[in-house]
Amino acid sequence: MHAIVVGGGIGGLAAALGLHRVGWTVTVLEKAPEFGDVGAGISLWPNALRALDELGVDLGERLAPQRDGGFRDRRGRRITRFDGAEFARRHGRSLGAIHRRDLVAALRDAVPAGSLRTGAEVTEVREDGTVRVGSEELRADLVVAADGIHSRVRHALFPDHPEPVYSGSTAFRGVAHLPGTPLSTSFDRGTEVGVLPLSGGDVYWWLSTLAKPGTGKADLEPAFANWHDPIPALMAATPPEAVLHHDLYYLGTPLPGYTRGRIALLGDAAHAMPPFLGQGGCQAIEDAVVLAHAVSTQDMENALERYDRTRRPRSQRVVRESVRMGKLGPQLANPVATALRTAVLKCLPGTVTARVGAGITGWTPPRLPRPAPPRTP
Repeated sequence: MHAIVVGGGIGGLAAALGLHRVGWTVTVLEKAPEFGDVGAGISLWPNALRALDELGVDLGERLAPQRDGGFRDRRGRRITRFDGAEFARRHGRSLGAIHRRDLVAALRDAVPAGSLRTGAEVTEVREDGTVRVGSEELRADLVVAADGIHSRVRHALFPDHPEPVYSGSTAFRGVAHLPGTPLSTSFDRGTEVGVLPLSGGDVYWWLSTLAKPGTGKADLEPAFANWHDPIPALMAATPPEAVLHHDLYYLGTPLPGYTRGRIALLGDAAHAMPPFLGQGGCQAIEDAVVLAHAVSTQDMENALERYDRTRRPRSQRVVRESVRMGKLGPQLANPVATALRTAVLKCLPGTVTARVGAGITGWTPPRLPRPAPPRTP
């Protein structure tokens, strides 16, 4: 059986690896000249780490387990504590963080090199499994559309479906080298700044703030100069050209299905969400494992029906929860409401905050066939 994966990001490579692991031949078509990802970090929650285990991916020292941290206001006053040990005890795994390039590299290196094609822009996908790349026409038993939030494949399959909508927030991200920086999330009205330690002394920082689409970053450092340490230092240590700026869009209208014919939508192409739960990449990795398991245990029609039936309710619930979390957290701007939120959070011990997200992070992946052991002479 042969699968073509459109898109070589985290979701596409995870799908390719899962399908390869269950015995399929895979071709990954990435339109960029090389496989990679933006220069930022990503949080990997226990649900995603279990899925990566099932894919056979060992991130080793590239993965940074998150220890104690906390929520603070813009002046650095602690609102509540994050208890990393309690989180690991309740969720079965620590919260992890990794540079996106390292995660992409780990997935890419686990896929056969001959399966990977760069500079391959897909111009047409048909429900019978036909894929056109320039003048070349390819056929597959399964096409996985992992081509992102503005998926051309999704638009072709659902031409009348509403396009992604603006969340109301714009985001800036960067990575700086500042060893010893602790985990933290800091709030002000309509704004959140997160600090996530990576391996090797690097630190991933991000901020989201209510703004009109297209807001520039020229005044970013002055605007946050009065926030608590190490926020100004992290911004100052990040070269301006390395600061990433993205308006935050999501698929506001849920898709009626994730499959059509021999095509399966995966990751942001199926359920793009705002980042307020840190689950976008995690859900794509979940998709990959469920799809691989489905096609390894059932015929194609039933496998795709099962993939849709399994993944659509869960991932669309995570989208809704991400939107809700944004409204209660970084997008909360009313001064009375923000003061009430702070008062409530101050009453919560670290053991309680460690339970947050258990309904999402407790997900357990289906078991994939294990690779056959090498033959002995």
